[in-house]
Amino acid sequence: MAAVGASGLQMATTRPCISSSRICKASPAGLGTNLKSFQVSKLTSSSQISSIQPLFLSSPSTPLKSNKVVTKAMSGTSEEKANSVLPIDLRGKRAFIAGIADDNGYGWAIAKSLAAAGAEILVGTWVPALNIFETSLQRGKFDESRVLPDGSLMEITKVYAMDAVYDSPEDVPEDVKTNKRYAGASNWTVQELAESVKQDFGTIDILVHSLANGPEVSKPLLEASRNGYLAAISASSYSFVSLLKHFIPIMNPGGASISLTYIASERIIPGYGGGMSSAKAALESDTRVLAFEAGRRHKIRVNTISAGPLRSRAAKAIGFIDTMIEYSVANAPLQKELLADEVGNAAAFLASPLASAVTGTVFYVDNGLHAMGVGVDSPAFKDLNIPKDDH
Repeated sequence: MAAVGASGLQMATTRPCISSSRICKASPAGLGTNLKSFQVSKLTSSSQISSIQPLFLSSPSTPLKSNKVVTKAMSGTSEEKANSVLPIDLRGKRAFIAGIADDNGYGWAIAKSLAAAGAEILVGTWVPALNIFETSLQRGKFDESRVLPDGSLMEITKVYAMDAVYDSPEDVPEDVKTNKRYAGASNWTVQELAESVKQDFGTIDILVHSLANGPEVSKPLLEASRNGYLAAISASSYSFVSLLKHFIPIMNPGGASISLTYIASERIIPGYGGGMSSAKAALESDTRVLAFEAGRRHKIRVNTISAGPLRSRAAKAIGFIDTMIEYSVANAPLQKELLADEVGNAAAFLASPLASAVTGTVFYVDNGLHAMGVGVDSPAFKDLNIPKDDH
């Protein structure tokens, strides 16, 4: 069972994919229609990447009272801005995001934030979803969601076919090899994928794991089969270990790897079954071990983002995502619906030099819901006059 692009509650029952299309520097009017050689126009070529403006974090406006000379981070016309903002600058960096199959999940949001900070974007898409993804890109269906803060469109330099539950060609069962959904695709196992990226680009700096799959996610754990349980672990947890194992030889020292987890790893979430809660717990444990091993051997940082519920296509298929979002808004310290961009921006921070000492962490981006011990919308608390936003 293949891994699926992670989104919302990260409990998809469909399988993930990745494609092998390149993006050229042609204008949108010159886009070809051959999916196997599909090209998406680049508004800014890799040689022009220095023209991309980095994301900036506002700093306090109160002047510093100090007689010390301050070394300015930027020069020329940017000197004044450098005194008031802290940049997330990923210009010259290359990121591979595994698990994007549409434009409304966390993987897409992470790619956008990395691109907004100046990174070059490579994407991995589950093989059976490749044609739909490429066709949507080609026909401009994602153009509105490709818009970056500066008004330009996010570029995807190349899309690769991928199925993260198979490490090498020898691992692929015969029924998958002959499946018509895989017809025409090649080099999509993790080992072949890393080799293809190395051949095309040499190295990367950022690796993002945005995929999960639990074929029996709707089943209570007591009703889950061994195969369903192990499939969830394979697609949602070991796939991250495998990706990092095969990509780390081509990652530049100082690089970063990020995955997506969910609070079900440590709290009971009824309905999130079939071994998916165990898979997320394994992913978080592996994050800590991998942070040590990758840090000591390769100077690579490893973190995971525990994201709150998102109304994505994959999460909607589960059936109760709206209920989880309503619960989060009612009970989290910050009473608002979580935006995918907020997770994307957190990933950009973790991938940047600003987080150069951050590794082995579970980074919560859920409006603070993870910190709550009770649901304050319970009738038991009706007389406590708990502050709430009814709008």
